[in-house]
Amino acid sequence: MRIAVLGAGSMGHGIAQVSAMAGHDVILRDIETGFVEDGLDGIRENLQGGVDREKLTEAELEETLERIEGTTDLADAVADADLVVEAVPEDMDLKQEVFADVEAAADEDTVIASNTSSLSVTEMASALEHPERAVGLHFFNPPHIMDLVEIVIAEQTAERTEEFAVDYVRGIDKTDVVVRDTAGFATSRLGLALGLEAIRMVEQGVASPADIDEGMELGYGHPMGPIELTDHVGLDVRLHIAEHLREELGERFKPPQSLRRKVRAGKLGKKTGEGYYVWEDGERVGTSGDWGQGSTQGDANT
Repeated sequence: MRIAVLGAGSMGHGIAQVSAMAGHDVILRDIETGFVEDGLDGIRENLQGGVDREKLTEAELEETLERIEGTTDLADAVADADLVVEAVPEDMDLKQEVFADVEAAADEDTVIASNTSSLSVTEMASALEHPERAVGLHFFNPPHIMDLVEIVIAEQTAERTEEFAVDYVRGIDKTDVVVRDTAGFATSRLGLALGLEAIRMVEQGVASPADIDEGMELGYGHPMGPIELTDHVGLDVRLHIAEHLREELGERFKPPQSLRRKVRAGKLGKKTGEGYYVWEDGERVGTSGDWGQGSTQGDANT
């Protein structure tokens, strides 16, 4: 199968990687050459990490890279693709524009998928002349490690498109859950509800971020606590999704004030070095001094 992935950021290049590792030919496209090169470098780094951990061989690394090429030309990327997966920023107008551009350049049988984590695939599909080819493929970050893909069925999605999506996900050795297109789908809606409530508990001084996270990890078996996960996802991303779900589902998704304050201050989590935790070289080294009611408690896990 030939697959085009649009957007070479962490999600896009991860989707390209797992597709190529499964034997598919992949084109990774972004709007600037530097973005494409960064994405390809990210794939090589991920693969090298697998070699270092003896999960992959050098031969498998090279074979995977040989199946991936990069481009800035959208028409060239999608022209012969069986599947196009967009992984552009979470903006409905942008995603609809990308969908329409893809349909204009792709074959009539090409399946067009979105990696959105919360936006309506039904609304995206409305930009297409043939919306029955649209589906959501919600990968989780990082795609080369996380096993789950949430397949989102829009109002217009044809049965054959759903079957294609299921076959693709299983073919790249991922586990699928199939959900209908509703605000936040299943995973983002539940995950966000937990994360927002955890932040409210921090604001109320119930416990520190580290203690709340440790409680969920040890008490409920979560691999990562909800506040640390917020730092990983990005506080700006969480805020954007919360505002969208508040509009769609009501006040229970109202963003906590500390989340708004941190985003305004540029404290977006791991990617900026501080969110609810402090990060150095990608490692959690402490708790932000403004996590609750002015507390300066350190990180219990350091």
